Amino acid sequence: MYRLVFSAIFCSMLAHAQWIAYPSAGIPRKADGSPDLSAPAPVKSLSGIWHRMRPAGAPTGPEFGNTVNYYMPEGAVLPLRPWAAELLNQRRFRDLGAGRPSERCLPHGILGGMLPNVPFKVIETPGNTILLFEQLTQFRQIFTDGRPFPPDMQPAWYGYSIGKWEGDTFVVESRGFNDLTWLDDSGTPNTEAMHATERFRRIDFGHMDL
Repeated sequence: MYRLVFSAIFCSMLAHAQWIAYPSAGIPRKADGSPDLSAPAPVKSLSGIWHRMRPAGAPTGPEFGNTVNYYMPEGAVLPLRPWAAELLNQRRFRDLGAGRPSERCLPHGILGGMLPNVPFKVIETPGNTILLFEQLTQFRQIFTDGRPFPPDMQPAWYGYSIGKWEGDTFVVESRGFNDLTWLDDSGTPNTEAMHATERFRRIDFGHMDL
């Protein structure tokens, strides 16, 4: 398990977007007009533009914390099979990260896509929650219309995701991955048998745990 904390950016849009200075409606504001990120969280809503905060102990710089190690409890290690440990060792220490899918503008995958230090946007519609990633201009769909997983899933970069609310937490289950992604920039591998569970919990208006 690992933990991510996001800080919402509501006072500006993505760097290449239009209407950069337009004050979006529905955002609680302080007396000076700036967004009040500590205001109460809306009920069962993740909508907004979010940005990952630097985890404790992670190095500084544009690529801080792009490995799962920084989000795991102290002393925890990934239980890798021998072949996976050897592949991770090759990617991380011998190849020094060369050959990662993002070098060819291919998706990071479901975990790696949440780690880069760039914003992403959550859009909620009836039956579907959409994540728009600024990096590589990619998107991800999380179906919330009650559908089950397809009986025959074609392996995909982001897999197949279904989500539901459990109290104040949005729980997402994903399956049907390919084995071409890296879980992080260190090169942690996965197989097509991977099953991912994500829990999004909004702490207040401007902060969220993942």
